[in-house]
Amino acid sequence: MAAAEPKPPAGAHAARGLAQGCWSAFWDYETPKVIVVKNRRLGVVYRAVQLLILLYFVWYVFIVQKSYQDSETGPESSVITKVKGITSSEHKVWDVEEYVKPPEGGSVFSIITRIEVTPSQTLGTCPESMRVRDATCGSDEDCVAGQLDMLGNGLRTGRCVPYYQGSAKTCEVSGWCPVEDGASVSQFLGKMAPNFTILIKNSIHYPKFQFSKGNIEHGKDGYLKHCTFDEVSDLYCPIFKLGFIVEQAGENFTELAHTGGVIGVIINWDCDLDLSASKCNPKYSFRRLDPKHVPASSGYNFRFAKYYKTNGSTTRTLIKAYGIRIDVIVHGQAGKFSLIPTIINLATALTSIGVGSFLCDWILLTFMNKNKVYSHKKFDKVCTPRRSPGSWPVTLALVLGQAPPPPGPRSADPGQAGQALAAPPPWLCPASAPPEQMVDPPEQTAGPEPCAPEPSPQDSTLADPRGLARL
Repeated sequence: MAAAEPKPPAGAHAARGLAQGCWSAFWDYETPKVIVVKNRRLGVVYRAVQLLILLYFVWYVFIVQKSYQDSETGPESSVITKVKGITSSEHKVWDVEEYVKPPEGGSVFSIITRIEVTPSQTLGTCPESMRVRDATCGSDEDCVAGQLDMLGNGLRTGRCVPYYQGSAKTCEVSGWCPVEDGASVSQFLGKMAPNFTILIKNSIHYPKFQFSKGNIEHGKDGYLKHCTFDEVSDLYCPIFKLGFIVEQAGENFTELAHTGGVIGVIINWDCDLDLSASKCNPKYSFRRLDPKHVPASSGYNFRFAKYYKTNGSTTRTLIKAYGIRIDVIVHGQAGKFSLIPTIINLATALTSIGVGSFLCDWILLTFMNKNKVYSHKKFDKVCTPRRSPGSWPVTLALVLGQAPPPPGPRSADPGQAGQALAAPPPWLCPASAPPEQMVDPPEQTAGPEPCAPEPSPQDSTLADPRGLARL
């Protein structure tokens, strides 16, 4: 008698069936259900939302923002400046070498319009300025010898001496004497300053697009000697009068010349490189940069000194200068058509149109009186099968339709067997009530109904477990 072949274990057979079911389900195609709701008001809301989204992307994203372009911000830039003109004060004539600081011609420079001069300062002892805290005194006991005030003008000697004028007294200091407040003379240089001319030479480069351009037109050699800036007729003649810059910034020149201030000259290069290079032009704007309405920090001034020898001793002239500081600021953006941002923004636009469907679904499910009907049509419910006597792999194989239904329990009683056969399979959902029609209620007329529902195969009871698994 031949030996019987060993049967494979039941678990291995179930696992093989499960793997086959997963592999078969991997190649299935799924598609969403489309439901047409006959409701005019909801349709108006749906189309209105789609129209607003479409207008936003077409007008703002693609036309205004030009999101179909690859862009680069912050161009590489160089600025060269040159000031010309002469002016006079109460005591002398001033030229460019004296009133422009620093003289290198960079993007930031100052034009002196008023000075306070303290001449012939030498190293010695003298009364401290009354503006220094605790500088006033009544006797020598009020002054501490060797005390050094960081906001003062020197080292205190411990003596209380009369001030430069009047009957007041201050502590004596050792330093550059006389101090600034005691002997300064004010001079105004702003009489001819509005007619100073400023040449601002600017060149930019966008390395991503290998594009370069400057703000001076390639014309005749003597072009810049006879022109001044005009936005319409001489855009590429970057020679500005100081009075024009201050006026465009909305400031009063006389007031600004006395207190000082900072004016920004902003050059903007916004270039659409899909067009010709002649369409890429600089745009100039002017505004005041320092806070003029804050008394504690309004205005602009700085100090410098000129040193010389007198009878073998070092002497200096201290100058406190008020002026108009010019800051040339260059920025811009260049753009050129690129396929990648175009595809990204088109995909974003098409995806955003689906917001209309989401909004209308929310209105239907939340506010409309037929929300239960719509929910029944919108969502299909598949119940999890009841646990069979087998293990969980067998149960999952039943759901995937890869195994036959388990046999019912055997009974010796024919009546009980008939009842078992008549019972519904354990994995079927209970039948729901027939759905209502998803249309607006029609007017009462004698004619036929406009939207007669047709029987749907999905509304019928599913008796085949394999068919249920395919859902």
